[in-house]
Amino acid sequence: MNPLDRLNPLVELAGAGYAYEDGPTVLADVDFAIAEGRALVLLGRNGSGKTTLMRLLSGGLRPGSGSLLLDGTAVSYDRAGLTRLRTAVQLVVQDPDDQLFAASVEQDVSFGPMNLGLPADEVRARVDSALAALDITALRDRPTHLLSYGQRKRAAIAGAVAMAPRVLILDEPTAGLDPDGQERLLDVLARLRAAGTTVVMATHDVDLAVRWADDAAVLTPSGIRTGPAQTLLSDPELLAAAGLRQAWSPAVASFLRAHALLAPQDPGPKTPEALSAWR
Repeated sequence: MNPLDRLNPLVELAGAGYAYEDGPTVLADVDFAIAEGRALVLLGRNGSGKTTLMRLLSGGLRPGSGSLLLDGTAVSYDRAGLTRLRTAVQLVVQDPDDQLFAASVEQDVSFGPMNLGLPADEVRARVDSALAALDITALRDRPTHLLSYGQRKRAAIAGAVAMAPRVLILDEPTAGLDPDGQERLLDVLARLRAAGTTVVMATHDVDLAVRWADDAAVLTPSGIRTGPAQTLLSDPELLAAAGLRQAWSPAVASFLRAHALLAPQDPGPKTPEALSAWR
């Protein structure tokens, strides 16, 4: 059983499998849940199925077997069913240039709410709120092609936030950002979570995952392992099977425990800065 199933799942894959046309099976018999109110991180080597999993969860792909459930009800893939799913779950792809298409930031962010047929005043309110949440209100009228890479990332996320989703899935959101840009994005995600959005992030950065996530899902050739991030991402054999290096924080904590400098129940410092101030 998926350990996250016990945490009030919003979206679930039940016995789901997927194979691309004329290609091998990418995912088989997957039971997977996104638990409400949790920060979930997805990790695995390139080709492990992370992108396929995210597209299945957001309705971009339809399972070849099994089913996708939203609030315990199977999703139908007609127009009404997909609209219901996409108002609840939004996926932001890794490259913002694959998502941004309108002439200005405001036009791009307003596209989704307008497509829902919402009244003009509600569309404006959602756009205002999303721009403020991503700290890009000053860029409202800026042509999207004149944005910096970090600004394009935030504009793409704003377009998803304007849909007022319950679940926001982000594919490598910190990739290509400098350290300051990464921290600003993490601050944004913290505000979104505080406002009630469940956030899922795919990343190769194990240190970031340990610091940020409540729960983790690690994709390996033998399947998907899920559980508390601190526990799962302290397992060197699991990380090796997934083609990932051990995170800095668990490695340091293990060293400190081995030298009797840290109590067994103490998770230890999570960042180098925390280590310098530790004890």
